[in-house]
Amino acid sequence: MGDPCTESNSMAESDSKPPSASKNGKGEGGSGHSFFTWFMVLALLGVWTSVAVVWFELVDYDDVLARAKEFRYNISEVLQGKLGAYDADGDGDFDVEDAKVLLGLKEKPAILVERRAEPDSLVEEPEAEPEPEVVEEMIQPSHAEEAAWPFPDPVEEEPVVLEEVEPEGEEEPVEDEAAPEIEISEEQVEEAQVDWESELEGEPEVAEAEESAPAEEDEDDSLSEDAGENQDTASVPEGDDDEDHTEDAIDTVGEIVEEAVPEETEEELDHEELLEVDQGDEPTREDENPQEAEEEPAPAEDQPVEKVLVTAEAAQEQKPKEKVKKKKKPKLLNKFDKTIKAEIDAAEKLRKKGKVEEALRAFESLVQRYPQSPRSRYGKAQSEDDLAEKVRSNEVLLKAINTYREVAELPDPPADLVKTTLKRRAERQQFLGRMRGALATLEWLVQLFPEDISLKNDLGVGFLLMGDNKNAKRVYEEVLAVAPNDGFAKVHYGFILKSDNMIAESIPFLREGLQTGDPGTDDGRFYFHLGDALQRVGDSSAYEWYELGHQRGHFASVWQRSLYNVDGLKAQPWWTPRETTYTDLVKALEKNWKTIRDEALSVMDPGRGLFVPEDENLREKGQWGQFTLWQQGKKVEKSCRSVPKTCALLERYPEATGCKRGQIKYSVMQPGTHVWPHTGPTNCRLRMHLGLVIPANGCQIRCTNQTRAWEEGKVLIFDDSFEHEVWQDASSYRLIFIVDVWHPELTQYQRQTLSPI
Repeated sequence: MGDPCTESNSMAESDSKPPSASKNGKGEGGSGHSFFTWFMVLALLGVWTSVAVVWFELVDYDDVLARAKEFRYNISEVLQGKLGAYDADGDGDFDVEDAKVLLGLKEKPAILVERRAEPDSLVEEPEAEPEPEVVEEMIQPSHAEEAAWPFPDPVEEEPVVLEEVEPEGEEEPVEDEAAPEIEISEEQVEEAQVDWESELEGEPEVAEAEESAPAEEDEDDSLSEDAGENQDTASVPEGDDDEDHTEDAIDTVGEIVEEAVPEETEEELDHEELLEVDQGDEPTREDENPQEAEEEPAPAEDQPVEKVLVTAEAAQEQKPKEKVKKKKKPKLLNKFDKTIKAEIDAAEKLRKKGKVEEALRAFESLVQRYPQSPRSRYGKAQSEDDLAEKVRSNEVLLKAINTYREVAELPDPPADLVKTTLKRRAERQQFLGRMRGALATLEWLVQLFPEDISLKNDLGVGFLLMGDNKNAKRVYEEVLAVAPNDGFAKVHYGFILKSDNMIAESIPFLREGLQTGDPGTDDGRFYFHLGDALQRVGDSSAYEWYELGHQRGHFASVWQRSLYNVDGLKAQPWWTPRETTYTDLVKALEKNWKTIRDEALSVMDPGRGLFVPEDENLREKGQWGQFTLWQQGKKVEKSCRSVPKTCALLERYPEATGCKRGQIKYSVMQPGTHVWPHTGPTNCRLRMHLGLVIPANGCQIRCTNQTRAWEEGKVLIFDDSFEHEVWQDASSYRLIFIVDVWHPELTQYQRQTLSPI
C-alpha cells in the first residue's frame, strides 16, 4: 500500500479542483440514474466479485452490490477521479489492494478522515450527508492504529495504541451492519495486521523507545555511579525475581537499561577477564621475546612479567561482549518502591539534570509520604550529597552521611541498596577525615556481607588510612586464606610487608598482584614499591617494572617516578642557578654559608637531640639525621629560635619558605651510610644542597646516571623526582643545608592552590 501522507496529499490536490460539468453535459447535481452511474455500479460490482474470489473463494453479489450502493458519489466526482475512498495506492483504479480496504482488512484512516473534514464538499446534494456515517462504519471494524491518525503526531502515538488494543483484533473484526454476511477468519485479520505493520517498518516503536530511554537511563545511571564495582550482590531472595519478573523487565532490567550495563560493570569485568588471561597464559611464559631480554637483561624467573601484563592489557581491550550479559545488575527497589517507581524516577531525573534543590525537595516529600521507602530515602541522601558538593558545605555533607545511615536501618531495604549506601557513606566520611567513623561503617558492611571479599579489601584500606598496619595485615591475611588469587589483597599485603621492612617477602605478593590486573591493582604506588624492593635485593628487573609503570602512565619516565605531579613542567635531573631563575637565593646562600654552618654546628650536640633520625626507611645502613626549619610551607618556630640568623635570611625568599611541597632543613650523615636509590614524591619542586662540612673524599650523590660531589660553600641543584642515591664513605661526618623551592614554571595560582606534601 502507498504512503498515507502521499495519498492524503493526492486527495487534497484533487479536492481543491473546482467542480466542472460532466462529459455528457449534465451538471454535478444530475440524476443518479444516468448511464455513467450504472457503469460505476457495475465496475464496483466487478471489484467486489474479484475480491471475493481471490480472498474468500466466495462470490456474494448481493452483498457487494449493497455495499457499493451505500457510497453515493455524483457522476462528476467519478469523472474527476475522486475515488480516494476506495483507491488505496493513489493510482486511480481499483485492484486487490483497494478491495482489502473496502473489506476492512486494510485501513486508510488518513484519507477517510480528511474526506470527512473536506471544506469543499458539495452542499447542494442531500445525498452527500450520509458520507460521515460511511466513514464511521469504515473506522469501526478497523484496528486501533486508526485512532491515532487524527492527531498531529501519529508516528509516536500509534505503537502505544497498537500494543494496548492489538489483542482485541483477534475477535470478530467485522461487526458493523453494513457487512453482516461476510465472515473473516482470525488468520486473515492477523495477516492483514502484519501487512500494515510491516509498512510502518517499526519506526514508531523505535521512536518511542528513544523517547523513553532517558528516564530508564537515569535510573540506570544512578545504579552505575553508586553501585560501582561492588555488584557481587549479597543474597536477595530468588522469589522476588520470579514474582516480579514482568515488572522488573519493564522497570529495571529492560533492553534500554542493558545499554548502560557496560559502564556499570566494566571494572569488575576487567577483573574477571584478566584473571582468566593470567591463568591461561602462565604455561606459555617461557615464550618471552628474546630481543627484549637482550635489551634489558633480567633473571629468567622475572622475564614473563612484561608479557603477562601486556597480555592482560590486551585482554582488557578485547573483552567479549558476552561478559556484559553475565553481570547481574544490582536491585535498588523493594516491592513497595516498585509501586512508586514513577515518582522516584521523576525526582531522580531532577537530580540527574543538576536541579539539586528541586530533587532534594522532591525526595523529602517522598520520604514524608512514604517513610518506609528505602529508595526514596537513598535519593534524599544522594541529593544532600550533591548539594554539599555544589555549595561546598561540610554541614550538608554530614546530613547526607546521616541519611545514608537511615537507609540501611530501615526494615526492608534491598541488600544491594544497603551495600551501595554504606559504601558511599564510608567514602564521604573518609573525605571529611572522619577515619574512625568510616572504619566503623566498613566493619558494619563486613558484618552484613561476610562473604563479599571486596568489602573486606575496603576494610583493610580503612585500617591503612588509620595507620593501623597490624589490623590491615590481619584483614588481608583472612582474604588471601579464602581467595589466594585476589590481586587487590596481594598488592596491599605486599605493601604492608615492605613497610615493615620485609623486602624480599613483599616482592612475590606485589608482583603476582600486579600480574592479575584486578581492579585497584594498576596503581603507581605498587609499581613504585615493587621496583624499589627489587632494587634493594639487587634484582635488575626493577627497571622492567618501572618501564611498565611508565607505559601505564604512572611515571613520567623510568627515571622520574614521582606520583604527585603537574603535567608539562620542564624535567631534567640537574639544574643551574640561572635555569631556576632563583639566582638571588643561590647567591645569598653561598655568601652566608659560614653563618648557616656555624648555627648548625651549635645545635649538633647529640645531648640536645635536635637532629632526628631519617624515618622514611631510605637507608640501607649508617646514620642520617635531620633538623627541620620549614615543613610544607610552615615555619617551625622552635627550631628557628635555635638558628635565628639562618631563618631570618630565608624569610626573604618566599619561593623557598612558601614551598608547600618541600622542606628546609639541615642534614648530617655519618661515615658508612648508604641511601637506597629513591625518588621524591612530586615534580613541583627543585632541591638545593649547600655544602657546609664536606670531607675531602668519599661523599657522592647520583641523580639518574650522573654522579657529583658537594663542595663547601657551593650549591648543587637537582630535581629529586628523578632517581637519586647517596654514599657516605668518608672518615668523618658530612653536613649540608637542604632548601626546596617551587619549580620555576609553576604559576602563582598553582603555588597557592596545590595541596601540601
